[in-house]
Amino acid sequence: MSVNVSHPSYASGTSTTPLLGDTIGVNLARTVAAHPDRDALVDRASGLRLTYRAFGAEVERVALGLLDLGVAKGDRVGIWAPNRAEWTFVQYATARIGAVMVNINPAYRTHELEYVLNQAGVSVLVAAPSFKTSDYAGMIEEVRGKCPELREVVLFDGPAWDSLLAAGDQGDPERLAEAEAALSPDDPINIQYTSGTTGFPKGATLSHHNILNNGYSVGELLGYTEADRIAIPVPFYHCFGMVMGNLAATSHGACMVIPGPGFDPAAALDAVQAEGCTSLYGVPAMFIAELALPGFDSYDLSTLRTGIMAGSPCPVEVMRQVIDRMGMAEVSICYGMTETSPVSTQTRRDDSVERRVSTVGRVGPHLEVKIVDPGSGVTVPRGTPGELCTRGYSVMLGYWKQPDKTAEAIDTGRWMHTGDLAVMDGDGYVSITGRIKDMVIRGGENIYPREIEELLYTHPDLLDAQVIGVPDERYGEELMVWVRMRDGVEPFTAEKLRSFCEGRIAHYKIPRYVHVVDEFPMTVTGKVRKVQMREEAVRLLG
Repeated sequence: MSVNVSHPSYASGTSTTPLLGDTIGVNLARTVAAHPDRDALVDRASGLRLTYRAFGAEVERVALGLLDLGVAKGDRVGIWAPNRAEWTFVQYATARIGAVMVNINPAYRTHELEYVLNQAGVSVLVAAPSFKTSDYAGMIEEVRGKCPELREVVLFDGPAWDSLLAAGDQGDPERLAEAEAALSPDDPINIQYTSGTTGFPKGATLSHHNILNNGYSVGELLGYTEADRIAIPVPFYHCFGMVMGNLAATSHGACMVIPGPGFDPAAALDAVQAEGCTSLYGVPAMFIAELALPGFDSYDLSTLRTGIMAGSPCPVEVMRQVIDRMGMAEVSICYGMTETSPVSTQTRRDDSVERRVSTVGRVGPHLEVKIVDPGSGVTVPRGTPGELCTRGYSVMLGYWKQPDKTAEAIDTGRWMHTGDLAVMDGDGYVSITGRIKDMVIRGGENIYPREIEELLYTHPDLLDAQVIGVPDERYGEELMVWVRMRDGVEPFTAEKLRSFCEGRIAHYKIPRYVHVVDEFPMTVTGKVRKVQMREEAVRLLG
């Protein structure tokens, strides 16, 4: 009998630390009791500074105010605002009631807002009146008549918010205790709309158990204690901010520091310096912007120890600078998706720089990952590319009211199919090689843009590079690279590109077209929108 005994691309995360069986409200109460006088929250823009005792009181006040508005367990409460202290109050207050908080992307316009309010059946919407050029109040008025279930709109900094707080001050804490007693950790607590690159976004529905444990687990791997202070310039409306940021902090008694309502590189470094932050979060583009600040070397970042870089692949050069110039020796790379609460794999504090620049780490505690052949679904041997799948406590309950879409993403074995191409090495470290739909097939050759991008990041004149496939009569697809140049250098040309790449990568992987831009089209979470780039490229190339 002959059997293939090659090691399969499967790994499970062992742990001596048990999963938390609490709801988010109970977990917060434990932290308030353990660390009442430690800082819980600093909002730099408003100057608000709260201890855990004060933070717990604000959350209770907002929860009682929402109960007074008639919000009950299972009701959907929308939140549409940039990062600010009140966002966190609503996050924890809805969790204490058992209401489902619906995160609405601050970049949305009326069309998307109307879709999300109706798809989730939002009855109460809490929102900022405006931010930058977005007139949220005006857009809400525009769609309100088309959203039959929306009965209350509460704008921050306005009379409705003031009266909600006043009602909270008069509310009976017994009523909240009764509401909390009826909650289970497996109740849905949060709907996050994933930025679908095609069609309308889908509402990933997450439970207390999903996101509380993921935030806690990420914090454990970063070595968080009550002494940590976390600068969170990533958006709260996304898992990166509200789970890896807020829940990682509150489950450890650490402090949440909000540098500002939206990302600003100087504000982020100011916050680290002024608040003695030990941890800083960002997508690679944010770290690139911080490192490129003219006065970068004047900031005192000596308190930084760790942080998270996630959201898109990290260029090797950027990682080295984050460790060397920012002092983030224990910086971690996290990989995941909204549907998995979000983190599935993470690099560890003692991983080598090489591991941190070339992989997205190993599977997290209490989780499983495997890499399968996208066609057959069979687990591939280690070292072989395929689709990354993940299973465990972090996998969402499903897409809100879309059982068909849920069934497409989560198979009968409860494996979440990520749509990402990956390779697992002999030690269980995972490298993401691209999206199944980003893979370029040129003349029958499978090409992974990531490999070419990594090479181009080493070119001294380039700040950033993104490779896409564009239609081609002869090869089916041809490669095009969009590049951002460093200041004061000559624009890149196809000839320069070819002479740089020749002898370094196979000739068929050298992009034929070069397009120089100041910025890439991005989603609000800092992911490059390659779909939009391909559409523009088709127009550019005629």
